[in-house]
Amino acid sequence: MATLLIVEDDIKTNEAICEYLKSAGHKIIPAYDGADALQIFDSDNVDLAVLDIMLPKVSGLSVLNEIRKKSSIPILMLTAIEDEYTQVTSFDEQADDYITKPFSMILLGRRVTALLRRSGKGIMPNIMTFGSVTVDFSGYTAKDNNGKIDVTPKEIDLLKLLVEHKGLVLTRSQIVDDLWGDSYPIIDRTVDTYIKNLRKKLQLDCIVTVKGIGYKYEVE
Repeated sequence: MATLLIVEDDIKTNEAICEYLKSAGHKIIPAYDGADALQIFDSDNVDLAVLDIMLPKVSGLSVLNEIRKKSSIPILMLTAIEDEYTQVTSFDEQADDYITKPFSMILLGRRVTALLRRSGKGIMPNIMTFGSVTVDFSGYTAKDNNGKIDVTPKEIDLLKLLVEHKGLVLTRSQIVDDLWGDSYPIIDRTVDTYIKNLRKKLQLDCIVTVKGIGYKYEVE
């Protein structure tokens, strides 16, 4: 679990981001203007910041600049501005990533996960055990007490996606977009087939079907 500072002046957007990332197991601290963000940063042990550029009181770029004087935590800039100058300025001020509105929560979650992994926080292990089955995500292999299990790289990628978003429901379209891309001719039934194969091959009971929506990885 990581402590995330979410700095966004639009209340609904802030709440949506906080709810999504909290469901992934992180501790969330919201801020609604730049001055509040700097005060929170000075008083709390923050692991990563999601930072809007257009903020009241103190701009997002100024907040970024002030944080960089004290810390090298990962910072993801969040804004509706898409011009090249703003993006270049963000990276000149040492932002780690940049995402423009509107955005998908799953994409935001993936960016946050990648930044935390890069910084050494919230790292997902390369090898995990599910009952009697051991999965090596980096080696794209799986085995049980009887030896190697015939599993495809895409099945491993699907399991990894679900594990990285533990507790969060991923729709079939989100899974398709992440694993195949939105231009790939994959249908919802394909996802169902991959889920079925994962459950059967790896004897998984931790992949839960959320009727009418999609799937999630859930453990007690």
